[in-house]
Amino acid sequence: PSCKVFFAKDPLKIVRAQGQYMFDEKGEKYLDCINNVAHVGHSHPYVIKAATKQMELLNTNSRFLHDNLVQYAQRLTATLPEKLSVCYFVNSGSEANDLALRLARQYHGHQDVITLENAYHGHVTSLIDISPYKFNQLGKDSKKEFVHVAPSPDIYRGKYREDHPDPASAYAEEVKKIIEETQKNGRKIAAFIAESMQSCGGQVIPPVGYFQKVAEYVRAAGGVFIADEVQVGFGRVGKHFWAFQLQGEDFVPDIVTMGKPIGNGHPMSCVVTTREIAESFGASGLEYFNTFGGNPVSCAIGLAVLEVIEEEDLQGNATRVGNYLLELLAEQKEKHPLVGDIRGVGLFVGVDLVKDQQKRTPATAEALHLIYKLKEHQILLSADGPHRNILKFKPPMCFTMEDAKHVVETIDALLTEMEAATGMKTDNNASTNAQCKTKMTEGSSQPEGANEGIGHMNGAACRQENGLYSKERSGPSKGIRT
Repeated sequence: PSCKVFFAKDPLKIVRAQGQYMFDEKGEKYLDCINNVAHVGHSHPYVIKAATKQMELLNTNSRFLHDNLVQYAQRLTATLPEKLSVCYFVNSGSEANDLALRLARQYHGHQDVITLENAYHGHVTSLIDISPYKFNQLGKDSKKEFVHVAPSPDIYRGKYREDHPDPASAYAEEVKKIIEETQKNGRKIAAFIAESMQSCGGQVIPPVGYFQKVAEYVRAAGGVFIADEVQVGFGRVGKHFWAFQLQGEDFVPDIVTMGKPIGNGHPMSCVVTTREIAESFGASGLEYFNTFGGNPVSCAIGLAVLEVIEEEDLQGNATRVGNYLLELLAEQKEKHPLVGDIRGVGLFVGVDLVKDQQKRTPATAEALHLIYKLKEHQILLSADGPHRNILKFKPPMCFTMEDAKHVVETIDALLTEMEAATGMKTDNNASTNAQCKTKMTEGSSQPEGANEGIGHMNGAACRQENGLYSKERSGPSKGIRT
């Protein structure tokens, strides 16, 4: 019972997939807007060929030397800032983040970790401990004493919003306060860990400059900055290969973790860090070994994925299709009172559904209802965030303009039906939204729309109030989680 599936009320049995499409046992085709695992597309022939070729030759314990390991490490570190030069290959995002914590704690012998509200970093015990998204479900006493939770840098729903003159500094000061309080209590910070963009936390894009300031405070306290790129790395943001690069060229994490897209569905992940941190880890006298991490087949697959990203210009595709998707969704925000905020960059996009645009009341039941209705139209999308009201777009990178248009047109029709059924008013909504959008742009601290590849089109205080969604039509009650 603790093992969940998508669409628990009416689960899908998927038997094959190709590109951005999945097929059930009846041969029905579904457009996949969920799978950031199949990064370059399901069953990509080049990746399959690389895997098959290497399997025919050798797959073995990683304690033997093999060229694939070195060649892949070279190709991977070439995408990162120069000081991030040492790779530890493992098998999952959870393994990567667990090892990152070990590295951080060994570095200066500190133990405490600062994490973000609604964060999720993996399923092993050490990561449940630092994942409020998970441990909050266990009750108010579930947080460990060595864990400190900073506010999520969410400028739509968070403590400091889009009307704040400098939300990046304000959110960073919250981390500084935590450090100071921790030190007063005789504890020491080992690490600050954050997804470069929060996924399960609600598709949250931190304001530019936030990571730089946090890193300054954390390093001054003897800690390190861990950037979790498991969901958002490998060109998903389009204009950069890594999502942490959205913060600017002057920001370099101390440790980067990656998983999911690294092997296009093959179980593979990696921790990349500095030589200084790696040497400190080695000086402990405790050797590190992983039976399968960096095995010849995994590295052959990893190399193939990097080659496909480059050869098929999937970063460029993420920018072009992502911008188009944001533009189409922005039009829906003008039309539909259920749409509170559109935010995203590249092919990482969130739609915040609300019952009331002025109060930003989460539309949880409506989001779930919409997810199931989309499934009936053979579109696979998920809802997440602390209120389960955020539609999450993170499709394979081969997603097309036509796919984006089809999804948004379907969402448009379904929202129209839902609003008509519940009596939500749309009169003058477009003009009101347009006025607010103008005001937001003038006072915003973050780029708006598709100009910079980042959209954050949110409802302001001038939004008109709308009716609430009726409980009788709230749809299935079970949550859909990724």
